[in-house]
Amino acid sequence: MPEVNQTFEVEQPVETVWTFFDDVPQVVDCMPGVELLEYVDGSYKGRMKVKVGPITASFEGEATITEANASTYEGSIAAHGTDREGGSRASADVRYSLAPAGSGTRVAIVADISLQGAMARFGRTGIIQDVSSRLTREFAECIRSKLSVPGASAYPHTQASEVKALRLLLQGLWAWLRRFFGRHG
Repeated sequence: MPEVNQTFEVEQPVETVWTFFDDVPQVVDCMPGVELLEYVDGSYKGRMKVKVGPITASFEGEATITEANASTYEGSIAAHGTDREGGSRASADVRYSLAPAGSGTRVAIVADISLQGAMARFGRTGIIQDVSSRLTREFAECIRSKLSVPGASAYPHTQASEVKALRLLLQGLWAWLRRFFGRHG
């Protein structure tokens, strides 16, 4: 399955962004379609609902922070989930790093994604890359919004929108078709 590479910038110092990333419930609020259910024995249990055309998947699973190095501003997360009704399974190993970028912070995310079942059909094309780009943009905008209030002792309540996967899928398919015909035209 695909390796997804995404980057974005936040106009806040690295230390501020790292502190935000250390607040898992706030980060989850910024992840489109994701709901945090509980924290048990070092793992975060949650749900992610995705609707792609005729396929609706409600993945339930868990994520574990496998590394969080405050001195290098790097971390990693292992996650897996199952859609009990549709039989799809997903897993991801996500690595993230923060680095100074001008007056702000550059966030780099690399995810190795594995899909099985009905959802795996969408992983065979560039659609996963396009959808992940759009979801990362929404994630980044939510983080920027939460960190935009200077001196706030708590982050303002901002939550990512529900995943509009059909719209994302169609936009991703359109982008893939433009790239395909651009190479063969």
